[in-house]
Formats: sequence, structure tokens, C-alpha cells
Amino acid sequence: MFENREEAALQLASPLKIRKLKDPLVLGIPRGGVVTAAILARELGGELDVVLSRKLRAPYQPELAIGAIGEDGEVYLSPFARAVPGVNEEYIRKERDHQIAEIERRRKLFRAVKPAADVSGRSVVVTDDGIATGSTMLAALHVLNARKPNEIIVAVPVAPPDTLEKIRPMCSHVECLLAPAYFAAISQFYSDFRQIEDEEVVLLLRGEQPPHEAVKARAQT
Repeated sequence: MFENREEAALQLASPLKIRKLKDPLVLGIPRGGVVTAAILARELGGELDVVLSRKLRAPYQPELAIGAIGEDGEVYLSPFARAVPGVNEEYIRKERDHQIAEIERRRKLFRAVKPAADVSGRSVVVTDDGIATGSTMLAALHVLNARKPNEIIVAVPVAPPDTLEKIRPMCSHVECLLAPAYFAAISQFYSDFRQIEDEEVVLLLRGEQPPHEAVKARAQT
């Protein structure tokens, strides 16, 4: 159990520090993953940025991911996707269009603060506050592999073992602190799993502390 995203990221940074990284770039999947990424970037002396990918939601079960879409607009469907009731070509098209619109909204917001970092030839650490089905992370990895990084390291505090096995072929290394056999939701492994808003992501990309973190830092001095 982690206290919060910040504490999980500090634990995650320890094994990464012993790796020889080439011009490290830490990419967080918004929104929660950017909190993790900001800590890792600071601890590893790397550059912070975001990678924009979105899960495709199942009809009637929006928390269930049937796949994902990356910044390049390519759709990646889970093997079980077409067996889910209500999933057909029309549904996939509508869901794709909806998520593309959200990616574009976030791209305009976040890229106004931080232009996309160059990936080519660098050690790229891709992180989130946890992985469930892995669809969103896989979409991000498809996009990043096409940009010719030196290596891709997927670093997350927690993920189920079967999801980690799906991810390993898409990256150079996986660093995961917890891989429990019983996995219901990422939130079950955090005492504090508060909602992260766009405004906090913008502050982190600017290199600023969100208000609640600034208050916490003053209290510790």
C-alpha cells in the first residue's frame, strides 16, 4: 500500500537510479501519471513531458477498457473487445472520435505550456500511477516506438502480472514495485488516490508545485 502518488514515485525512483540512462526523458500519462512522472524526472535528473493516449470505454461499463487510442489516431483493441455487448464498428468509430477530441483538447492545453519533447535517441521512462488492463500504456508505447528512442522503460508502482507480460515485448525494461495476483483497481493500493485535474498537470509541466504540495513543503520547513 502506498500513501500517495508522490510516495510511490519516490520508491519507484530508487531502482531506476542505478540504471545508466541516456539523456533521460520521463513521460507521464495524464493525469495521475504526471504526478508520478514529475517526481521521477526530478529524482533522475530528467526532462518531464506527457504522452497522450486514451482508453476506449466499453458500452455501459465506462471503467472497462476495450482498447485505446494514441496521439497518432491509431486504435488498439483488446482481444476481448468485440465480444463485449454493444461493441460494433459504429460504436468503435464514435468512441474513437470522442477520445480523439479529448486528446486534441489536452494537446492544446498542455502543449501551450510545454512543446513536445524530442524522443529520438533518448532513454524514455513512461509512467503512470498504476496499470490495470494496459490498453492506454500499450497505445502510448506504439506511438513512442515509432519515434526511435534509445530505449523505453515502463515504470509503474503497481500492475497485475498478466498486464506486465503484455507490456514487456513493447519496451526495453519494466520496473514495477507491486504485481499482486489479486487486482481489482489501482486505487486499492493507495491510501490517498485523489482526483488530479488539468490545472495541476499544467503546473507540473511549468515546473511549479501545485498549491497543496506547496503548503505541505512549507509545513515541513
